Amino acid sequence: MTNFYSFQGIVTMISDFNTGQNGEGCNKLISVENGSGASVNFAISPSTYFVDHAMIAKGDLVTGYYDGNAPVPLIYPPQYQALVMVKESPNQNVKVDYFNSQLVSSDGRLQLKLSPYTQLLLTNGQSFTRNPANRDLIVIYGPATKSIPAQTAPYRIIVLC
Repeated sequence: MTNFYSFQGIVTMISDFNTGQNGEGCNKLISVENGSGASVNFAISPSTYFVDHAMIAKGDLVTGYYDGNAPVPLIYPPQYQALVMVKESPNQNVKVDYFNSQLVSSDGRLQLKLSPYTQLLLTNGQSFTRNPANRDLIVIYGPATKSIPAQTAPYRIIVLC
């Protein structure tokens, strides 16, 4: 179970990130600034999952998810290894979290109600044929109830194996 933290803001810069290995151009550094003046650098590797395979550009509103338990260099602005990046869209909501046996997120704010129309996928785009409970998930959904936890029938679930 990964302890997912997130940071949302506007992309201010995208640059190549040299890791010192033979993968020049394979890693990026995306600088993000929120409306309160805080900024973060996300280290993007080939294993970073981009929801909808969205192409991110300077000026886009994004949310980056990272492991809150992972070690972080003591620099400013903070630099996190991005696990999942989301280019925000008004037509969908995204939650990245661990969902328990009742499909309730670890923060207790969202409960999933699977429907026959919910797509269950792996990060490589292939079908996931098991129960998604007790796993780290990327949930793409639309409307939700105003209850606690909010309930939704997601459009798509990507299982982070």
